[in-house]
Amino acid sequence: MTDRRYRVAQWGTGNVGMRALAAIIEHPAMDLAALRVFSAEKVGQDAGALCGKAPLGVPAAGDIDAVIAASPDCAVYMPNQANIDDMCALLEAGISIATACVGFNHRDSIPRDDRVRLEDACAKGRSSLYATGSSPGWITELVPLAMLNMQRRLDRYIITDYADMASRDSHDMLVNRLGFGTDPASRPVDRPLGTATSTPPTFHALADAIGLSLDDVTTTIEYALASTPVDIAIGRIDAGTIGAIRMAVRGWRGGEEILTRYSLWYVTRDTDPAWEYRDSGWRVQVKGDTSLDIAIGFDVSSEDYPAYSPGLTAHPVINAVPYVCDAPPGILETADLPMLAPNLTR
Repeated sequence: MTDRRYRVAQWGTGNVGMRALAAIIEHPAMDLAALRVFSAEKVGQDAGALCGKAPLGVPAAGDIDAVIAASPDCAVYMPNQANIDDMCALLEAGISIATACVGFNHRDSIPRDDRVRLEDACAKGRSSLYATGSSPGWITELVPLAMLNMQRRLDRYIITDYADMASRDSHDMLVNRLGFGTDPASRPVDRPLGTATSTPPTFHALADAIGLSLDDVTTTIEYALASTPVDIAIGRIDAGTIGAIRMAVRGWRGGEEILTRYSLWYVTRDTDPAWEYRDSGWRVQVKGDTSLDIAIGFDVSSEDYPAYSPGLTAHPVINAVPYVCDAPPGILETADLPMLAPNLTR
């Protein structure tokens, strides 16, 4: 990592974007150049004050022109939904993009017209675009590349992420989007949901990087019913309604399943069927010539998990910024970058 300083713009101040904004301000090698917000009441407010820090003299802007005029080296792009027009405008202006938005981390998975536009914008602005991948790539791209470094033969790689969602207080997310507490007959079984929508490009990127390109990626979803009523943050989950969801993504090569990701999200462990539940975290299994079984959990003894969980998405993006700024122009994948060593604070 060089000793240069990086001028960085923050794009979006939702839950994850606000954590990213604070991380930019705290970073020893970054200066906040601009802030793009999407609510009228935030426009004009000082960026530091918005995230509970000392005023910085950087007012929040409600349009892209102010960001481009500030001439940052990179934009940490965290909107609710990616906008190709905005992304191309930033890239053409010479502003690289680091983002957690899904769908941009594997070049061949980007719709052709969008890819051509983004590549042309990178070429014109001599800028780069890097997306961290699904969840947001740390467990599905960075960790696999490190763990597979000990292998010469891979039979199967399995990631299982466990999420106890009982403490989440978003009724819209838990009930409307995921279906907890509803009749499973009303939920989709043939449509990707949650991480199943974002993992296929990541699996393709990972497989290409290790020389085992995939023939196909398939997804499935299963539901388990709450066996007894349970009260959670958003209210009561009745017995006989959805208490757990298991999504699976499978990467196939030569008729064999070589990459698998299970996402097991639950609000109760008392379910039918009785799946294996673990505390929130990940289990990674490698089956090959150096087989491994590793559990990664969260220490919630000193901090509340919802308070620091936005950093799981925001921090890998922040840590990638210097590498994105120093990379050759174009759409980058994780395997294109060196090991992303963070510049940490205490």
